[in-house]
This record gives sequence, structure tokens and C-alpha cells, in this order.
Amino acid sequence: MRKFFKWTAIALLVAVAALFAWGYAPDIPADELRAKYANAESEFVDLGDGLTVHLRDEGPKDAPALILLHGSNASLHTWQQWVDRLGKEYRIIRYDQPGHGLTGPHPKDDYSAAGFVDVVDRVAKNRGLSKFYLGGNSMGGWVTHEYAKAHPDKLQGIILVDASGAPNSQPKALPIGFRIARMSALRPIMSVITPRSVIERSLKQSVSNQSVATPAEIDEYWELLRHPGNREATGKRFAQFSNRSSSKPVGEATREVPALILWGDEDKLIPVSSAEWFASTYKNSSKQIYKGIGHLPMEEIADKSAEDVRNWLKARATKTAG
Repeated sequence: MRKFFKWTAIALLVAVAALFAWGYAPDIPADELRAKYANAESEFVDLGDGLTVHLRDEGPKDAPALILLHGSNASLHTWQQWVDRLGKEYRIIRYDQPGHGLTGPHPKDDYSAAGFVDVVDRVAKNRGLSKFYLGGNSMGGWVTHEYAKAHPDKLQGIILVDASGAPNSQPKALPIGFRIARMSALRPIMSVITPRSVIERSLKQSVSNQSVATPAEIDEYWELLRHPGNREATGKRFAQFSNRSSSKPVGEATREVPALILWGDEDKLIPVSSAEWFASTYKNSSKQIYKGIGHLPMEEIADKSAEDVRNWLKARATKTAG
């Protein structure tokens, strides 16, 4: 019996050592990450109650304003190509949502729908916006939809890019990183074990246009996830995931909000059937399905998706003026 316990202990130690050798990745100091991933446009905005967000506010300040929200475990960088293409005509505000990027964890660990909606509202007030367009990809699309339910009167329109939040939107194939994050037993390990290879595989599983998954982009996801507190925040956010299905129903005022729905037909994370649900939910909606594209159309087909946004915004301006 003693030999059994001895060899079991040895095997366990070897397994733990192998796990650490495979994927040990300590936190990266926030100052080091700011030096690499912030730029001249970056602001670190105090929104009160201990929450400071990394934000960029670009484009003409008197132009129509568009707030863009990134998806789960992404950052404001995911919108760079839209900013490059639309930033001379529109005021584009993007920020790292709590638990992500250079913002870091929410001081109250609030990753509920109401919590994310509150941050959007605080950002809008900080920027002096009473009416604006709001857009989001994936989790950011869910927050956009939730904001439209809470504050339809403040929106000129919304843009949903492969958005989560539709009922019964089960993924065809969940990327490995998200599968691990959903396993409560593994969440403590995630805070120190994060192999770059898992991040690479997750990104490549999420897109159809593999040119998006560059070494620099993979490093960006991997390193920003290792901002102090972000990995723990990921676990807490997934633990609160059930809140997405318990939010209030869609009211009539929300249904009237103009909506542009953009979707990749090869999205394995959120099926294209969700686009149909959003299109039926918003009465004044326009839908564009991209063939051969995955979960990140704003990156996979930046020219086409940005042009579709431009055309929709111009059409909205013409209708408003008329």
C-alpha cells in the first residue's frame, strides 16, 4: 500500500511538473502591457467606483458617434481596421471592457448584463453623448442588445456583429479556450497555466480567414489575457454566464431601434440562425450574411464590412434628415 501511495504521489508530481512546463504563464505587469499596447490615442478614464477603463476616442468630435464593444477575451484592438476605414467620417469610441485588455478586472467583479450595460452608459456620459450608435461583436453584441433593452431612447441605432445573446444559440464547435473557461474545476489553474498554443488554436477555430491569426495577433490575445486579474475575471464572467438568459424581455421601444446585423455564415461559435432571430426582433433591421467568413467579419473582411457600415450609417442619416 505504501508503494502504491508513493508511486501515485510521484506520478502526480510528474504530471503537475509537465503541466507547468507546458503552459506556465505568469501575469505580465500592467505597466509593461501599457507600454506595448497603449498608444497616443489611449486614455485611462476614471468612471467612478474604482473603475478605470482603457479607451480610445478617435475621429471628428462633431461627427456621428459610434461606440464599439469587443468580444470575450478580445480587446479594443479588434476594431482597428474599422477605425482605419471609418475614422475620418465618424467619431469612433472603443474601450477594453472590464476583465479585458488594459482595463483589467471590474473592482466589484460585476460581469452581469446590468454591469456591462452600466459601463456603456458611464462611458457615453463621460464622452458627453446623449444619442449615439452602439455596436458589438460576440459578447459585445450581447451587451449592445442588452443596452438597447435598457436604454432604447439613447440609441440612434445598433450594429450586431456575430452577436451572442439570442436564445438557443448553441455553438457548433466551441473553441478550446472557451471550453476550458467553462470548466469550474479548471478555473484556478487558468490563472497560472495559459499555453500560447491554446490561444492560437482558439483564434484559428474562430475565423475562416486564417490570415487574421497572425503571430502578433495571437501574442496580443495571449499577453492581454495575462494582465493582472484578467484570467480570474474570465472565470468569474463564465460563472455568471447564466445571467444572459435571465435578462428582461425585449420591449416595443427596443424593437423600434434601427439595427444592422452582420454575420459570417461559417461562424462556428455563434450560428448564423442567431442573425435571423435578431432580424426578427428588431423591426427596422438590415442583415448581411458573409459567405466563407467566420466569427470576426470586421477583421476577416475589413473592407466589405466597413463599407456596409458606412452605407448603413449614410442611409440612417438620410432618413433622419428626411
